[in-house]
Amino acid sequence: MASFLQPLLARDAGPAVLHVRGRGGAPVATVVETAFDSATRTRGLLGRTALAPDHALVIAPCSAIHTFGMQFPIDVIFAAGDGRIIKIRRNMRAARMTGALGALAAIEMAAGEADRHGLTAGDYLEVTARAPSPPAPTPQ
Repeated sequence: MASFLQPLLARDAGPAVLHVRGRGGAPVATVVETAFDSATRTRGLLGRTALAPDHALVIAPCSAIHTFGMQFPIDVIFAAGDGRIIKIRRNMRAARMTGALGALAAIEMAAGEADRHGLTAGDYLEVTARAPSPPAPTPQ
């Protein structure tokens, strides 16, 4: 079975968007950053002072995270390999730990984003390629 993260694993993977499967409307994240190797998973969001709305850091494989050294609260969405949301930890402040059995990925977003997008356990996430921006019109 292919993982919902498959579009991010392709060698030529370009910008991607995170959606809730079966829901029309705005994407959950229009900027999807990945942490798929040991160094980027270990670093995570450390050293940053904020995370923009509609921005997500996808850490995989990952079933537990900590916020020791973090400078801002985050929402953490744990998802299984098929994209099903297993657990959401909202407004997680510094010096905390959380995890979810069966999770393939932890998706970190700015605090409040899970509620803003109406995410609930049982929703299914999917990753799709972001359509390129149309070229700017040339002056006449």
